[in-house]
Amino acid sequence: MVPWTLPFERARAQPSGRKSEPRGIATSEHCIESVTLTGGTGATEDRPVLARVLSAALLGVEAVLVRVEVDVASGLPAFTTVGLPDSAVRESRERVRTAIRNAGFAFPSDRITVNLAPADLRKEGASFDLPIALGILAATGPLKPRHEPFAVVGELALDGQIQPVRGTLAVTLACRKRGIGTLLVPAGNRAEAAAVSGVRAIGASTLGEAVGLLNGDVDEQPWPAPPTAETATDEIDFLDVRGQLHAKRALEIAAAGAHNVLLLGPPGGGKTMLARRLTTILPSLTADEAIEVSTIWSVAGLLPSGGALVRSRPFRAPHHTISGPGLVGGGGPPHAGEVTLAHLGVLFLDELPEFPQHVLESLRQPLEDGRVTIARASGVSDFPARFQLVGAANPCRRGCASLDLCVCTAAERSRYLGRLSRPLLDRIDLHVELPALSHAELGVLPGEASAAVRQRVQTARERQRARLRGLKIRVNAELSARQVRRFCSVPREAERLLAAAMTRLGLSARGHDRVLKVARTIADLEGAETISVEHCAEALQYRGLDRRWRA
Repeated sequence: MVPWTLPFERARAQPSGRKSEPRGIATSEHCIESVTLTGGTGATEDRPVLARVLSAALLGVEAVLVRVEVDVASGLPAFTTVGLPDSAVRESRERVRTAIRNAGFAFPSDRITVNLAPADLRKEGASFDLPIALGILAATGPLKPRHEPFAVVGELALDGQIQPVRGTLAVTLACRKRGIGTLLVPAGNRAEAAAVSGVRAIGASTLGEAVGLLNGDVDEQPWPAPPTAETATDEIDFLDVRGQLHAKRALEIAAAGAHNVLLLGPPGGGKTMLARRLTTILPSLTADEAIEVSTIWSVAGLLPSGGALVRSRPFRAPHHTISGPGLVGGGGPPHAGEVTLAHLGVLFLDELPEFPQHVLESLRQPLEDGRVTIARASGVSDFPARFQLVGAANPCRRGCASLDLCVCTAAERSRYLGRLSRPLLDRIDLHVELPALSHAELGVLPGEASAAVRQRVQTARERQRARLRGLKIRVNAELSARQVRRFCSVPREAERLLAAAMTRLGLSARGHDRVLKVARTIADLEGAETISVEHCAEALQYRGLDRRWRA
């Protein structure tokens, strides 16, 4: 029996007449091997050769290990790929055949069968080109045995060059989880894979170099340190915004507790300008959060060139004509939507009432659970979606400059904002009304810079992490109903104030809890251990649309 720990093993032919033992049966997915299937009679060179190479397929924003089995047998020349491949995988036979020949290796004139196991998992993309080519070379001889398990991903060009592929970071994390110590990737993805500790990333630029590295004929070249993604905070700053002190205060509270915000005001009042500067006052991503966000962007193919990890909070601003699958994810197989691409960052929806209502209603589950579950006939996919929603809306359909100059009737204004349903507004913590700016306000001195506000936000977040240590949540906005009762206790005067608000404003139980979360964040910004009645009163000021809905 060939030991399973040998990645490539060329089994010797058994003497004619001896009963053959079953070879090539992998007792672990870590096994990558090549065996000669022997029979009772016949020449050794006529017997089929089976090679196994470990690769990975993308499923949602995660990777699943796939065993690439290559069978080379005598017969009429043919190249067949099975195991639920998509069109890109089926077309790999032409790329693999041409790349092997142009790299200086002989392509066998035999019957080649490639199986991608497990066979019930859909395989898509061109990342299987390199493992298929290495499997053929392992079966025909140019690739020598190795003694440690490893995985391979990469797309082949016709001249033998190895092209970068998406999802390399997810594949590296899957290898670490399954105990695969080495991963062979395209040179363009090497820095991305090297960001994960516990897995040795080998980068190759050509098929010939990949074979040389695996055979030990070529020394691995030292690679420079992974690049750092540049942040955009130098271009935009809170200093650019004149006036709107009330809105700036609301955004500081939102940043400190990761609360959702709705900015309501006339055109040109600074709604979009403020929303785009929210990321400048948010804390930078931690190391684990950077890996988490970068994995999603890697699967989507959005990582910067060079493999730099995402270090700043994502900011996504889709147009109001976006479809439901484009916003929350979907397709066949399901792919991540904008809510997932904004994970641990900001999702900005400008002109919120202009979005189709069914698209807005699809935000309910991710806003509540922080995840999106997409069910299709082929299976169920789960995507992370812990984002911070920022919406902007005009108070009327025509976008009049102010309420005094508005030519819309009260019924028209109510009907326009009525496109935002009560369940959706319940999930938005802060409703901020921005007035139109006067000429005198444009000439006032600028306020605080983003760095000063970010320092206060960071201090408030540290208080939250200390209080929530041992739990799976990070910020006040993620508190569950039971945790609100535990961490957001209020004095009797505040309870009477909240009771009056529920009666007069029509606050729901969800809205009541969200007011308490905002009050807890306000207390954190002030360094207070307990919530006071002043904190609750300020939090209630940001529920303006509840009063409008009640009226």
